[in-house]
Amino acid sequence: MDQKKRLIIAMTGATGAVYGVRMLQVLRERPDWETHLVISSSGLVNLKHELDINRTTLYALADVIHGIDDIAASIASGSFKTEGMIIAPCSMKTLAAVAHGFGDNLIARGADVALKERRRLVVVPRETPLHLGHIRNMATVTEMGGIIFPPMPVFYHKTNTIDAMVDETVGRVLDMFGVDVSGLYKPWNGLA
Repeated sequence: MDQKKRLIIAMTGATGAVYGVRMLQVLRERPDWETHLVISSSGLVNLKHELDINRTTLYALADVIHGIDDIAASIASGSFKTEGMIIAPCSMKTLAAVAHGFGDNLIARGADVALKERRRLVVVPRETPLHLGHIRNMATVTEMGGIIFPPMPVFYHKTNTIDAMVDETVGRVLDMFGVDVSGLYKPWNGLA
């Protein structure tokens, strides 16, 4: 069997833990993908608060777990080959760290590695409204090659459940990495 494709999933303390969890659930069902999870301490607090999920349950969804302060982890080096990284949800603190190359923890360092190695980095920011500093940090990450993907629901499919809206975002983000997302969301094919 060919080596699995590796994808880093990072979760921060911003609201929207469901996005990171759902990505891990989807990738768990894809045997050709290996997930590397890193979550901040604030992310763990939010996970428990928003989804009533504990660390053990979350860790069971990932193939490899990395500690937030483990700067010696495999994903901290560009020589460790991955398809890239997704930060979902991404706090404004983490966005600022990525935008300014402040790799003080493994999430920021992993993003820095993805950018310097010209690998795909998708940031799912969760904040509203935005002030100019947030917008400038998003622009900076975009100029460095990252993709800013706010989880905006679509309404043209007449989606009426939160789960379907989450799956739409998760499917579109994972599709950017070539993950088979068939059945997760319905691509737009124009008006019939």
